[in-house]
Order: sequence, then C-alpha cells, then structure tokens
Amino acid sequence: MEAHGRDFLNSPPTKTVRFGGSVAETLKKYGQGDRCDYELLKHQLADPDIKDAQIINWLQEFRSCMTQLTKDHEQLIYTLLRLPWVGRSQAVVEEYMAFLGNLVSAQTVYLCACLKMVVSHFTPKRVTIHEGGVDISDSDDENENLTNNFDQCHQALQLIIRYVPSTSRFLVPILQENFPFIQKSSRTLECYVHNLLRVTMYIPSVRRDVLELIVGKLLKLDVSASRTDIMEAEERAAQNQEAEEHLEEGLFDMDEDMSADQPSKMSVMTDPVAERLDTLMAVFLAYIRDVCHVDGLFHVERTKELYRDLLSVFDKLILPTHASSHVQYTIFYLCSFRLALAEAFLDHVWRILQNPSQPAILRQAAAGYLGSFLARAKFVPVLTVRACLDLLLSWIHRYIDSQDSSGRQVCCDISLHGPFYAACQAVFYTIIFRHRAILEANMKKGLEYLQSLNLERVVLCQLNPLKVCLPSVTSMFAAITRKYQVVFCYTIIERNNRQVLPVVRSSAGGDGVGTNTNPLDSFFPFDPYLLKRSGQLMEPLYQVWDELSDTELHSVEAGWQGSKEDEDDFLRGETPHTEGILGMTPSSFGSNICSPSSVGSPPHTHQQPF
Repeated sequence: MEAHGRDFLNSPPTKTVRFGGSVAETLKKYGQGDRCDYELLKHQLADPDIKDAQIINWLQEFRSCMTQLTKDHEQLIYTLLRLPWVGRSQAVVEEYMAFLGNLVSAQTVYLCACLKMVVSHFTPKRVTIHEGGVDISDSDDENENLTNNFDQCHQALQLIIRYVPSTSRFLVPILQENFPFIQKSSRTLECYVHNLLRVTMYIPSVRRDVLELIVGKLLKLDVSASRTDIMEAEERAAQNQEAEEHLEEGLFDMDEDMSADQPSKMSVMTDPVAERLDTLMAVFLAYIRDVCHVDGLFHVERTKELYRDLLSVFDKLILPTHASSHVQYTIFYLCSFRLALAEAFLDHVWRILQNPSQPAILRQAAAGYLGSFLARAKFVPVLTVRACLDLLLSWIHRYIDSQDSSGRQVCCDISLHGPFYAACQAVFYTIIFRHRAILEANMKKGLEYLQSLNLERVVLCQLNPLKVCLPSVTSMFAAITRKYQVVFCYTIIERNNRQVLPVVRSSAGGDGVGTNTNPLDSFFPFDPYLLKRSGQLMEPLYQVWDELSDTELHSVEAGWQGSKEDEDDFLRGETPHTEGILGMTPSSFGSNICSPSSVGSPPHTHQQPF
C-alpha cells in the first residue's frame, strides 16, 4: 500500500525562518560544542501547540540533512518521533511518512524507536476505565477518526517494512511490550488486538507469534473469570433488572418506551473481566472468519495456513491450560468451516492421547478435548463420531489386554492409568450426547453398533473406570445404556459406592471417591459458551444438552451414584474443576497435518475436500 501519492523522499524541502536558524546550522553548532540552538530546537519541536505548517517545514529540513542525524542526536530524534502527526492534515501525514522512510533508510539504529512510535498509536488516547460499571472513555476520537488514525499507522508500518525488510524480527518484541494491561478498558484492548491482527495481514511472518501473544492474554482473562463468577454476576444482573421492571410497572408502557440502545445493553457482560474477554473474542472470531473467506467465498490455502498456526498455539498454550472456558472456541469455530478441518483436529488430539511419550496430564487433556468436541460440535456427523469411537474403544481394549496379561494386580491408580480413564470418560461422554443421533438413522443397526463396542468389558474390567469418572457422567451413561440394554452399570456403581475404595493419585497415597468427586480433575473444554456477543457465532454450531426422557431420568434417580448436585452440574453442562493454569510446554508438539495423507478423518471416513 502506498503511503503517499507523490515522491516525498526526493521532493526539495521548503525554506523556513525561525528562532535558532536552520536545522543544518544547529547540528553543525552542536557538533562544535554549542548546545544553545540545539536545545531551542528541541523545545520548539515539543511545543504542544505546534502548527501543521511548522511540522512540515521542520521535517523537510531534517530530511535534507538525514546523514548527520547519528546516534549522538538520539534525544532530538526521540523528540521528532513524539511529534503529533497522526490525525493531522494529509500534508503533515505524507511529510511524516517521507521523514520515516528517510530515517530508517539512512539511520537503521533508529528502526526500533520508529516501530515503538507507530505501535504506541495502536490504542486510542485518553481512555480511562471505571470498574463496577460500564467502561467510561474521555477520548475525543470518534470511530471514524480512530479508523483513519489506525490506517495512517499501518501505512507508516508498511512503509518502514518496504525500506527495512528485516523489520519483522524486531517488531514482535515491541508488540509484546506495548500490549495494554488486561485491566485496561475493553475499548483499549479491542483496538490494540484489532491492530495486531491487522498487522498479520501484511506481515504474515509474524502471525504465529502474534496469535500466541493474543491467545496468552485471552487465557489470562479467561481463567480469571470463572464460569461460576460469570453466571452469578449475570444472575444478579437479571434479578436487579427484574426488580427495576417490577417497580416501573404501571408508570409507562415499556414496549413503547424502549430506548434505541437497549439491545446493546442486553449484550454487555456484567462481570468486567468477562466483558473484556467477550469483546476480544468477538474481534478474534471475526478475524478468523475474514481470513478464511475472500469476497464471501471459502479460501482453501488461507484457511489451511491459519489452521496450522492456530493449532501450534493450541498445543503450546491452550491445551496445557486448565479451566479456560472460552478461548478454545477459536479452534472450534475454525473447524466448523469444513469437515476436513474438524477431522484433522480430532486426529491431532487423538495422536496426543495415544502417544506414551507425551506427559500424562496433556494426554488426559487431549482426551477431554476429543470427547467434548465429539459431543458438542453439531458440524461433526455421526459417521465421524462412530469412527472416533471405534478408535477410542480399540485403544481402550488393547490397554485392558496389556493389563490383563501383565500378571500384576491392577488397581485404580490414576498416576499410572490417567490417560486410560480419560479415554473411557471421553467415550461415555460422547455416547451420552450422541447416542440419539447414532440410533436415529436406523435403530437396529445403531444398537448393533453400540453392542459391537463391547462396553461391558470396559465397565467390568479390573481398572474399574466407573469409579474414577465424574459421578454425573457415570450416572447418565448408566441410565442411557440400561435403557437400550447395551450394558448394565448399576451393580458396579453400587459396589463402588458401598466400598469407597481409595483411588490412588500418586505413590504417596490416595483420595477416597467419597471425598473427591472429580479424581481425574476432569475438564470438558467445550462446556456451554457464556459470553453474549461472541457467543452468537457459536449458537448454530453447538449441541446443547438434550433433556433426558422420563424413563432415562427415572434411571438416573434410581441409581446409587453421586448427589443431586452432581446431576445438576452435568445438566447445566458444567464440570467441577480446579482453577488455574498448568505449566506451559516449552514448544509445540509439531503436527503433520500439512501432509495430504494426514489431513482428514482419523479413521478413513468420507471427507469434504478443502
């Protein structure tokens, strides 16, 4: 993109008269030890009331003696970089662009200073935040002005890149350093993230680093606003709203007096952290949509490149993060564009789950992603669900075989068998959500398929997965499989509850199930999405919990498993888990999804080509 219409780098400077003489004379005197005019020059450049004509004249003079502006003139250059050029007249903007081009070409020592100056304009000025209510801004910039200002910044950055191709190596640390504190206003964060993502459109080499930076900040917001905090805040807000409406009843007709901004108020999150996260997720998801579609049409190559970058960030940051509720939906949303993307993601987490060289905690997390994705993604067809269940059950049965043939006594040791239990729970969870779809097409064949999985062997094996899985998952799975006479779990559940055998979590000892209803530290990453604005994109893609029939509910109530509270947790789609972030892995796992042979369904099912 051209930053200006004419060749300002070669245009002659216009002469100007001012106190202290010309720039060239001032620099010469400074070199001879006379600092008087030099300090006067800095003072005049720092004048907050400096006029457009003055800026233009100064810049033209500086361009004529650019080679003299060495490292010795650092303070003078920093004063020039603080000139208020953004949002000025077109003549000022174009002259400043020409000055930047000359500066980075002649004096590369100032490259980082120029980059920092441009990036500093990625957020609106004079913005304050008001916690406990809506964010309040005292900025004079209207949206139109902000857009124009940001356009000018990106033009300047593109100009610098044109003159210094290695700019991208220095840019990423500057983008990291200038990221606003997450306590800043939603507007400030929104502008900065928007501009970061915009940079990736013309400097693709920095995209993976930028995505990693943004996702890291989003995760901090996500884990600091727990699901419980968000739901309680929204519940209080709804109660207050209901009380206000009750007081206003009879005073006026609410339907006729609805203000124009009422819908926007209804879409604002009550929790301030959740509001910031919602704003940034909306920006991020819009970016994913725009990258993958050109003029409304799906673009294959751009989508595959973005998928690879986002999957790398998923491996490095999202997968090891426990208790995030929303950031993982970026990959969920991207996978919804094509079945082959969803199958590639399922294949990826499956490879992590079955890989014994991976840390057990990541393998368990991968199982959670696998089961939760299969259960919740409407865009994953039954054929793919069945294929993944086949893979999971085949691996589970081989694992049971290996334990049976070992000759050792087998017990519920999560430290040894954590990935196995997580895989079992992924199977149970998937069947709970997708059994109706499996049976709908053909009841007889669907039942034959479920029976072919040999779930009874899994339930009855010495590793006893029903004891380790979440009670809410166990109870629902037991009710559904009993209804269709696929497997009978209640004898095992009753025995588990009566004996309360210890579930070993480490060599140091174990916790009893009676005091730990979530020994696996289970985490279903695609539990219901709670953010309002960005959540609108998820609604058509998401499989909500379908209430059980009366027969199934009676089976649940008749079971001898966990408390009513556990059942309600499951019905609400919540998972009790530990808050916080696990340690991050130092590098990505490195997926081979780029190769033609590995993109697609884990088991070879039909695929929609990219």
